[in-house]
Amino acid sequence: MNRSLLIAYQWMTGLSDTLTGALLYVAPWLTLRLMGVHAPADSAPYVGYIGAFVLSVGLAGLYGAHLVANRAPIERIETVWLLTAFSRAAVVVYLLKCILAGQIEPAWISVALFDGVCVLVQAIGLRKRWLAHAQ
Repeated sequence: MNRSLLIAYQWMTGLSDTLTGALLYVAPWLTLRLMGVHAPADSAPYVGYIGAFVLSVGLAGLYGAHLVANRAPIERIETVWLLTAFSRAAVVVYLLKCILAGQIEPAWISVALFDGVCVLVQAIGLRKRWLAHAQ
């Protein structure tokens, strides 16, 4: 992965999660409607709490962009990739379980797919040392 692509990936994932998380935090129903998904009427506090988590993953991604842009030691960006991949993988497993059990609507698959693609990119990239080659 070249450096420009790495920075673009970090900005894309970081911004999408930061904005989604912030919106879930402050305007949960609007955000869910924009995402095309629904939640029970009494779940606003929990949706906001999920927003705080999504926001933190997004900020970690933006921090990763900062690290790449400033040519920080490769171990630092590898740590960001590893930890955000763990978080995203947990989300994918949880959402797939809930969708298959009929506990949430199938529209949530879009979130699982986005996070799943990120997990695959980061897992393959860590295994193949893409980050070392991007410096």
